[in-house]
Amino acid sequence: MLDTQPSEAASGETTLAAALDAARAERHGNLPLGLAAARQVWDAAIAQGFLSEQLEAGRLLTFFHLRRGEFAEMLAIGQQLLPLLRGQGSHAALCELLRGMGLAAAELSDFETALACVNEGLARARELDDLRLTSVALNAVGACFDRMGDPWQAERLMNEAAALIGQQATDYERVVNSNNLATVALDTFHLLRHSGHERECAEALQRALQHALQTRPHALALRDPFALALTDGNRGEILLHLERLDEAEAVLHEALALDRRAGFVMLGWRVRCSLAELWLARGQAQDALAELNALLAETAGRNLGATGLRLRHAAYRAGKALGDPALALAHLEQYQALERARSVAQLMAQARFFVSRLEAEQRVAPAPGGGLARADCGSEEQARRDPLTGLGNRRCMEARMPALMQAAQRSGAALTVALIDIDRLQAINDEHGQAVGDRVLQVLAQMLLDNTRASDLLMRWGGEEILVVLPDTVADRAFEVCERLRQAVELFRWDELAPGLDVTLSIGLANAPPYSTDLLVARAESAMYRAKHLGRNRVALA
Repeated sequence: MLDTQPSEAASGETTLAAALDAARAERHGNLPLGLAAARQVWDAAIAQGFLSEQLEAGRLLTFFHLRRGEFAEMLAIGQQLLPLLRGQGSHAALCELLRGMGLAAAELSDFETALACVNEGLARARELDDLRLTSVALNAVGACFDRMGDPWQAERLMNEAAALIGQQATDYERVVNSNNLATVALDTFHLLRHSGHERECAEALQRALQHALQTRPHALALRDPFALALTDGNRGEILLHLERLDEAEAVLHEALALDRRAGFVMLGWRVRCSLAELWLARGQAQDALAELNALLAETAGRNLGATGLRLRHAAYRAGKALGDPALALAHLEQYQALERARSVAQLMAQARFFVSRLEAEQRVAPAPGGGLARADCGSEEQARRDPLTGLGNRRCMEARMPALMQAAQRSGAALTVALIDIDRLQAINDEHGQAVGDRVLQVLAQMLLDNTRASDLLMRWGGEEILVVLPDTVADRAFEVCERLRQAVELFRWDELAPGLDVTLSIGLANAPPYSTDLLVARAESAMYRAKHLGRNRVALA
């Protein structure tokens, strides 16, 4: 209980309510003012024990921090707020907080936190059976994939989100989806740039421009300065890469003015980086370097994600253009260090979460014919379970595969079989002992169980083989899934199980039609052996 007289408590609530109103009024106005007001309420509400005011102030704080690009600060408040909102069950405010925390964590390359948040947000939205929340949550999952270096998977998820909501989308969902797609297409361009994929680069830029142009009317209709600033920042960067420099400059200056008025700090840094790159394109290397040096000084000590990479790469180019090899080399080394750190963070998260489209749908999809097509294959029959890994065994295969095949054949749906073989497992057993070999199998099985759909069928097929059946999955998507698994296993810290332990996989894929279990497994096995003959540690298609 508060040691406060009723009149004092009422007065305190009135003061906090007024401060909350002031903070809310700045949601689409001056972020620093809104942030200061929300912080005042947050601190006072905690001190005085006013829970509802604390919740509202916390939501506003996370909103303001996210829009300013203060991701670590946003996560710190979010972690305090999350258990309070979870205590109220699934609701829109919890979905929005989880989405924001996921995006903030992804920007900081904390991909484990990011994936945990966005997947919980997606599950909560589906629990509420709200198409709009689900569409936005699925976009957040895609954004995490993009930050983890897979814009292609992100684009597929975002297109699925758009298809899910269809004509029911409001301006808000359209802005979220189209802005995300524009950002993803830009990231695809950056990944493919200077890699010899000129046609794909050009196509990515055209997609990005189309999405940015589609977004702008909806951003204007929302009357949300952040949506407009993000849209125009994207558009200006796209025009820059299309070498439409005069158009790009006008758009970028307009976006920067808006960023400065509203306090969108991170967006402003990104636009200034684009302007520096524009000056480089015009041959104004000295002006570009001066702006880049100013940006690097302002952002020292902050994790800028992709923008940080762009800053260092642009500074490297400026150094080269000015004929200063020492300066160019220094920035190039910083760029490469950031790129390595980001790649390691991405791969470590993939090792933990088996990053794929399936991860986004984990334990959601029903198995054909009802029930679960998982390791237990029906909990009534333990005889269908492999005792070491918890996966199904051949009896599970006999019980489940006919229904899967019949369902796929009736609808003409895709279905892919993957045969996963642990390279040199016998040598692992000989060198490190049977217990270590068993543990390798258990870890691999758990990675699969934790991160596949309920409709997928997982079985221990032999001493060192696991069979995975992926309904409704075409060959190229299955290849991506298995390639990520292969990379994740290769980079997993196996030496923590036993010094010097190294584990790799050879994986063979076969896809229907024909809808024949024996033929598909035989083809997958043939592809797996081809992967071994090619040197192991790879995925091969039948």
